[in-house]
Amino acid sequence: MRVLTRLFGTILIAFCMIMPAYALDVRATVLRVDYPSLLPISRYDLVPDDLGFAGAVLGDEDNQTTGSFLGMTFETEFVSTAPEALDAQLDSILAQGTDLLIVMADADDLLKIADRAGVDVMVINATARDTHLRDDMCRANTLHVAPSQSMMADAVVQFAMWKRWRRLFLIHGSNPADRALGDAYRRAATKFGAEIVEEREFEDTGGSRRTDTGHVLVQRQIPVFTQDAADHDVVLAADASDVFGLYLPFHLWTPRPVMGSGGLRPVTFHAAHEAWGATQFQRRFEALSGRYVQEADYQVWLALRVIGEAVIRTNSAAPDVLMNYILSEDFELAAFKGRKVNFRPWNGQLRQPILLTDSKLTVSVSPQDGYLHQRSTLDTLGLDQPESACSAFDQ
Repeated sequence: MRVLTRLFGTILIAFCMIMPAYALDVRATVLRVDYPSLLPISRYDLVPDDLGFAGAVLGDEDNQTTGSFLGMTFETEFVSTAPEALDAQLDSILAQGTDLLIVMADADDLLKIADRAGVDVMVINATARDTHLRDDMCRANTLHVAPSQSMMADAVVQFAMWKRWRRLFLIHGSNPADRALGDAYRRAATKFGAEIVEEREFEDTGGSRRTDTGHVLVQRQIPVFTQDAADHDVVLAADASDVFGLYLPFHLWTPRPVMGSGGLRPVTFHAAHEAWGATQFQRRFEALSGRYVQEADYQVWLALRVIGEAVIRTNSAAPDVLMNYILSEDFELAAFKGRKVNFRPWNGQLRQPILLTDSKLTVSVSPQDGYLHQRSTLDTLGLDQPESACSAFDQ
């Protein structure tokens, strides 16, 4: 009884310490830039109108569950804009006093938003994966819950090496984003001791991918394209443009596993993932949205949970207070991926496991067993501190 009394007293003291003396209203904005794009190859990948926003609704609910006991309210505004209207829309958002901003945009627009918002606004990147955003082009007011392309590539190559598939046949697309992803795979191969035995470029000739590349044509084209490749264990597809990667499995000249943009794919989350309490997350998301979760939904949810956790722990909604806590060793967050996640203080990147999926189940999770690090095994994925040229967080 004495032990229980002491425990209750400790809990009560802790609760009183964090209980605010006044109501705290926490207001954030999710800004999504909608770019013109071709239809995806698969109807399963059609973009829903509420992409990202549905994740924000669930994030607000989760934050409010705890916040309501502490006199806090969490509200998030959703704004979508065309690229040409971005500046005006951003100015309108900032004029309303928004200082917690979650962004779904490409790398160039993310940098524009971060610079235009200024140091008094905390920006969280929910979708852009360009590695240079965590490297020489980092911004001190910007955190990244979206993993970098380097993290995704490292997750794939780690698994290939764990399987002892050391000889890699890299096929990359012809667009700039495809070549950047190819660079990430080259770096990962060097980092983990794999060998890229051959590279080929799949040219994007434009047109309608869904009608011009039907299964009869693909069945003839892909085997010829991959014929006479150097001896390899696995094919790596670097297809950020969604042109050819999904067609590679079962159509190769030499039957081999496909990884990357087709076959076994690295993702932050997917609708079939059920381990570590994810089933409960999936059911709540589906009840709210009427559809399955997509990566962008999960990443926006994660961004809002980062804000919520920091607000609850610091009893503040001030961006500078939140940023200092989020980048500290004290911050951690459950993310339904088997371990708590936190941020790299040198470049604002969220450390997180990467799921490997065949679109039906979670095949594996990286980092793989045996990949060690003096700080965190999660730092085996992506740019480690000595590799990053980011200096914005040094001040």
